[in-house]
Amino acid sequence: MTSTPPPSDTRSWWAAVAAVVGLFLPVSCLGCAAPDHALCPRCRADLAARPGRVRLVAGARLDAAFEYEGLVRTLLLELKLRGRVDVATPLGRPTAALVRQALAAAPPGTRVLRVPPSPRGRRRRGFDPVVLLLGRGGVRGTGRLRRVRGRRAVGAGGQKERTALERVDATVGTLRAVGVQGRDVVLVDDVVTTGVTMAEAVRAVRAAGGRVVRCVATASVES
Repeated sequence: MTSTPPPSDTRSWWAAVAAVVGLFLPVSCLGCAAPDHALCPRCRADLAARPGRVRLVAGARLDAAFEYEGLVRTLLLELKLRGRVDVATPLGRPTAALVRQALAAAPPGTRVLRVPPSPRGRRRRGFDPVVLLLGRGGVRGTGRLRRVRGRRAVGAGGQKERTALERVDATVGTLRAVGVQGRDVVLVDDVVTTGVTMAEAVRAVRAAGGRVVRCVATASVES
């Protein structure tokens, strides 16, 4: 029977592997630029110690693992814009923990539904960030809201180029919930800034006869 190596030996082994990989695929920490790590141990510890955020969106409680600023913002942008899936685990584990906490406090049979990425974003990156983040935290098999086709967006460009009123007008009615009649739902998204998209997700669930018991996000702008 093979004995399990002590934690110190395990850390040394992974450090050696990282050093070898760094010779061929050089990376530096996104937090402090230390070599051979996408996120060095010190920055991982700093990330893990950061407090979560709680706010209301459309009358529903939203729990976020992090505030959307500084290192957290950098990591999420690297993940979503540059496909840096190597930073998903330290973001995904606390997100998944919040989902499990929400389910533990909710009635049995509560569904977990993801807010879907925009079609353009999904085509560009080739994956759903929320699926990846939750999967790294051990939460799988979630459902998702559906996008309503054929609705013309108001204003030119993406959400960042629109005014606040244009964002609301371009988002309301774009999501649909299926199979939630009389059921409790936990909604999950990666980033909540203005709250417009999450509010639309809440509206869609309620319109379909469901009850939103909690919203969860990896990061949120402090309201």
